[in-house]
Amino acid sequence: MNALKTHAPVLAVDVGYGNTKVAFRNGSDVSTFMFPSLTPPYKAHTIAKESAGLITTPKTVAVEVEGKRYQVGPGVLLSSRNGDAGATLNDDYCTTSSYAALLAGAFHFANIASVDRLVLGLPMRNFHTRVAHLRGAFAGNNAYGEVEFDVGSVIVLPQPLGALVNFSRYHEFDKEDPHLIIDVGYFTTDWVVATGLTIDEERSGGHHSGASHYYEAIAAVIKEKLHIDTQGIERIDKALRTGATLLLNGNDYNLQEFLPEAQTVIDAAVKAIQAGVKNTVDIRSIVLTGGGAALYRHEIQARFPQLRIDHMADPCFTNVRGFLAAGEATLLRDKKRKEGVPA
Repeated sequence: MNALKTHAPVLAVDVGYGNTKVAFRNGSDVSTFMFPSLTPPYKAHTIAKESAGLITTPKTVAVEVEGKRYQVGPGVLLSSRNGDAGATLNDDYCTTSSYAALLAGAFHFANIASVDRLVLGLPMRNFHTRVAHLRGAFAGNNAYGEVEFDVGSVIVLPQPLGALVNFSRYHEFDKEDPHLIIDVGYFTTDWVVATGLTIDEERSGGHHSGASHYYEAIAAVIKEKLHIDTQGIERIDKALRTGATLLLNGNDYNLQEFLPEAQTVIDAAVKAIQAGVKNTVDIRSIVLTGGGAALYRHEIQARFPQLRIDHMADPCFTNVRGFLAAGEATLLRDKKRKEGVPA
């Protein structure tokens, strides 16, 4: 165990299909960071290391899972420009070596060696089938090559619940009437109807479509119109998030001209939400969050014109901040129970 690393009471990690988001307590403040959920095979950057600082070494760590070494961290895109980034987009994602490698990367870059409680999340569509696996997979000692960490206990939450917990701390929250929380993720779009912190499972659900599917549709439009293969979707993601142009074969393109023909992906997801929620006559507001929130906002407002949309600030970190708050609250509750103090 690295003696320079620290102990934290709670670490919250949202291992998403697009990015891995991390939150932990740093004094009275909450520290957050994220890195791409990409796990290409590890490659030693020997030229950069021998260049006396002239060439920057990518900020990554080597993580070993089941005998294979992966490269994980904020600099991983530098080794994945060919479009083969080791992303694993499937419903069994949380059981893969990639997931374990990304979790190890979260501990490494948070500089944390042990926690009393680890909080993780799952999409709504596979929550009930995978929650038991996650609860047991990472409790205790975990060793992944250069990265080692200890976990006292694990709690797993539906991903939109993190946003709900986070939103409940603001004055717009109405604990007497339902809110509709919509979490636009990379691979899935999840929604929860909840009154206070009680979920209406009959009206909550998930759609097998997220921001990545929208990016793929944009890539297809570009290929059809310009006859150019974008070589993956990560740069499309970054361009849309930052408002930048997309460099293709030496030319800068404004992505806005390609968006209308990819709109069907967003339309299908929002229609699924509308069908799942059934009616909105009792809904106080829509809480919109997730990395793809801004992309879906216009269509959501068009489908639910009568409802106010509460757009969470810094939506990429909304879930993981809520996970941290939930972890801290449950840890305090459990401590009081052990001490015989009413919770």
